[in-house]
Amino acid sequence: MIVAGLTGSIAMGKSTVARMFAQLGCPVFDADGAVRDFYRAEGTGLVESAFPGVVVDGIVIRERLAARVLGEVDAMPRLEAVVHPAVALRRARFLEHARGLGRRIAFCDIPLLFETGGDKAFDLVIVVSARPEVQRARALGRDGATRAKFEAMLSRQMSDIEKRRRAHFVIDTNGPLDESLAQAESLVRAIAALPGAGIRNA
Repeated sequence: MIVAGLTGSIAMGKSTVARMFAQLGCPVFDADGAVRDFYRAEGTGLVESAFPGVVVDGIVIRERLAARVLGEVDAMPRLEAVVHPAVALRRARFLEHARGLGRRIAFCDIPLLFETGGDKAFDLVIVVSARPEVQRARALGRDGATRAKFEAMLSRQMSDIEKRRRAHFVIDTNGPLDESLAQAESLVRAIAALPGAGIRNA
């Protein structure tokens, strides 16, 4: 089975493309969804221990947690040390299940794939990309969005130019959805045609 990492900076359309792959019948692991599950389950106590005050009535208040992470210099490594092992375990189980079903391709939707060095674990990496002005308009059009939050998120992410340079494939989301879907369909066909376990380290 070929395992592809799917990534892209904020507001590039990565989640939309992930849904397209799922609609095309491909297994898609959602790292953000796994984090949400972790926060609702065994992660509650661990997160509260690392960031006192972010859990209320047994629920991780993500807005409080985000404010802490963006406001403290050493917060991100502390959070990653709590979250990453749990997400990695969920991903391993997901991929084991997909292999057991005899699937040819699986995608893992991971926002900070390059930033965490996680790209090395995949056969290939797909980057979802759009022009800076399109990205900014999408980001600032979201509920609760502010320019400060957008800039803070960008500061944590590798540049889109560098991500595109490192990618095996790039999906351009500047145009209408049907154009992105056509690219996704073409990419699935291309990956399915790859021999063996893909093109790791190509």
